[in-house]
Amino acid sequence: MLESQSGFWLPYTWQKARKVKQKKVLSALIQLLAGIPSVVYGLVGMLVIVPAVRSIFHLSDGACLFSAIIVLSIMILPTVISMSLSAIESLPKAQEEGSLALGATSEETLIKVVLPAASDGIAAAVVLGAGRVIGEAVAVMMVAGNASNMPGLFESVRFLTTAVSSEMSYASGLQLQALFSIALVLFAFIMMLNVLLNHILKRKKGAC
Repeated sequence: MLESQSGFWLPYTWQKARKVKQKKVLSALIQLLAGIPSVVYGLVGMLVIVPAVRSIFHLSDGACLFSAIIVLSIMILPTVISMSLSAIESLPKAQEEGSLALGATSEETLIKVVLPAASDGIAAAVVLGAGRVIGEAVAVMMVAGNASNMPGLFESVRFLTTAVSSEMSYASGLQLQALFSIALVLFAFIMMLNVLLNHILKRKKGAC
């Protein structure tokens, strides 16, 4: 069978080899993005996202909660994707091959077989990403404005982690106690998120 430039008539083995090569390149790129320090994401957000938000929404200052949400979303995606791929790749190939052998399409196999089987690993990736978001301080300090205001989508805000990291060095007395209370709230929130997720997964397994 001759090879065509469109790729529709490539032999199966060549198509599979090309897909494996593309997968390796994308995996390496995702792992590279996951390893970039948060301060780099903050710098890129300050130079690119903040001016873009200011221009698009006609704001006086683009350093706001909306910019911080965008930066944090971009920052945690590589970590979540990388861990989710590891969870999916660790599954036995027999599950996927058995579903395909029974006549299911690739999309049906992915949605009904692969993702449910890897749900624990994907949930762990989501929790890890959420924990990184909640504990982030430097990146949000650079793009959120770092102003003590009531939360607003297009208002400059100050995150709890930013307050702890910026004030802990000179805090004393009641202020120091308040900072420790903030850290305790963040810790309790992460614990509640883990407990809730574990409860949901256990109920799901019990229902199955």
